Amino acid sequence: MRWSDEHLYERILAKDASFDGRVLTGVLTTGIYCLPSCPARKPLARNVRFFLDEDAAQAAGLRPCKRCRPDAFYRGEDADLVRLEEAMARALVDPAAFPEAEALAEVAGVGLTKLKTLFRDHAHTQPAAFLQRARIHAACTRLEVGEGSLLDLGAAVGFESPSGFHEAFRRQMGLAPGAYRDLLGADHFTLPLPEGTRLDDLLRFHGRDPESVSERVAGTTLRKAAHFAGRPAVLSLAFGPESVTVSLEGAQGPAAMVAAHRAALRLLAWHGDPAPFEAAQPALARSRKGLRVPLTLDPFEALIWAILGQQVNLAFAYALRRDLIRLTGTPVGDLIAHPEAARLAALDIRDLLARRFSRRKAEYVLNAARKVAEGELRLEEMFTATGAGRALLALRGCGPWTAQYVLMRGLGFRDCVPVGDAALTLALQRWFKLEVRPDGPETLRLMAPFAPHRSLATFHLWASLKGVPA
Repeated sequence: MRWSDEHLYERILAKDASFDGRVLTGVLTTGIYCLPSCPARKPLARNVRFFLDEDAAQAAGLRPCKRCRPDAFYRGEDADLVRLEEAMARALVDPAAFPEAEALAEVAGVGLTKLKTLFRDHAHTQPAAFLQRARIHAACTRLEVGEGSLLDLGAAVGFESPSGFHEAFRRQMGLAPGAYRDLLGADHFTLPLPEGTRLDDLLRFHGRDPESVSERVAGTTLRKAAHFAGRPAVLSLAFGPESVTVSLEGAQGPAAMVAAHRAALRLLAWHGDPAPFEAAQPALARSRKGLRVPLTLDPFEALIWAILGQQVNLAFAYALRRDLIRLTGTPVGDLIAHPEAARLAALDIRDLLARRFSRRKAEYVLNAARKVAEGELRLEEMFTATGAGRALLALRGCGPWTAQYVLMRGLGFRDCVPVGDAALTLALQRWFKLEVRPDGPETLRLMAPFAPHRSLATFHLWASLKGVPA
């Protein structure tokens, strides 16, 4: 070791990240080893030993620090991302323990400014917004199991006042807490339409395949077949001037109604408030104010659709999707529910080859279904776009375009760019008056000014072509 212990101790007091990977700090009193940049309180010099690598530290009986995660660092993982996701997981379990973003920063082992940067870059949101969603999620869970009273519920999940809880709950869920509790025993409920909803565009989008066998638009009513609490059913959204009545045919009970409510919010793009984007990008948003990014009912549906749409025209992609749903979906009245992963995974590849699937596309679909069915790919449990994106890119046949599309439409992340999308490159060429379509790096450069709202910018650019986004 070419540094003296005195010099190394000075470096850990300074939390010098330039020494990360060069040396490890062993703390004899706690039995852990850390990176030099570890934000934890520093031990006394007499309690410290230095090691060149993890093997040496572990041979001395030490274990990796849970704050700075040297084990993740030496595996080549992003230690900041690991700590961020662990802090987010803890906040979801016990949001009341995180009254402010500073508490989240403390658990993540970073300062508040860096925490905000990590949230922006990896989760496409900010700590305060995440914490509020975590509190509302916890409140919904309590309501669904009949735990506690409405009067005490807000305080139990971390809100300072009943009025603040009530307003936040209504804003995120479209219903007051009492109304949400009531829908658990109902067969329908009514939501207000998000302010500025472009109803014609929304219905046109959901009805973009007029021959679809799993969803249908008739007048101002959207009907979609899916599985709710494990049972096939048809979700109906009947739109009025300022509200939508949501009902479920074929399934009933609290769990089914919770799933119906969640599905309605996704189809309405409830959590995709366009106001910040419209304020930041008035030129692009001017003629389409209120446009949102509607989500699929779940990430798996988005993943299958993205694979089907790879390198084929939309008409053929729609036809493949219809054939797939007819083959493995569950009939519900006059519609067919999109297949769940386990049923799709059980297919023989010859069944798909007989329906105009290329061998490669069939293999990609079946592999993705197996990964989801076997629990290897749990997209709904991933907290960050970075983590989910890496998991998607590890799938065979899932490239950057597919991953970004699923992040945008399956998981609702707000700063995605489906690089390589033909419609996006055409729209960029026209918007910026370019002589040729941009390639991948140029697409990212042109989209950079739209951050942190690039998912919505993508939808606006698609819509600028006067077509219906995919």
